Amino acid sequence: MISIERVYGSKSKGFRILVDRVWPRGLTKESVNANLWLKDIAPSDGFRKWFGHDESKWEEFREKYKNELKTKQQAERLQEIRNLERLNKNIILLFGAKDEKHNQAVVLKEVLDNFR
Repeated sequence: MISIERVYGSKSKGFRILVDRVWPRGLTKESVNANLWLKDIAPSDGFRKWFGHDESKWEEFREKYKNELKTKQQAERLQEIRNLERLNKNIILLFGAKDEKHNQAVVLKEVLDNFR
C-alpha cells in the first residue's frame, strides 16, 4: 500500500520516502525519520519553481509532471518504489507542501497506482 503524508507532524509507520527536491524547512533528519530521500523523483527544479504551488496551474503541472515521470530514469525510480512496497507492504510518500491536495506526491501516488 502506498500513501502520502505531509512530513510536518507525520507519525505513520512504514517505509518512509521523502519525495521533495529540497529538504523540508526547519526539520532535522531525525524529525523527518525518512528511510530514503528520493529527491530526483521530484519535479525538476525549474518546473517546481514555475508551479510554485499555484492551484491555478495544477492541471498543467499534473500533466507535465506525469510526462517527466515517463523518462527511463524515472521509470527505474518508480520500479524501485514498487519493489520497496513488495518488501515493506506500507510505503509513505512524504512531502512538505502546505497544500495536501495539489503537490507532487499526489501525482506521484497516482502514477504509482497505475505503474506495473
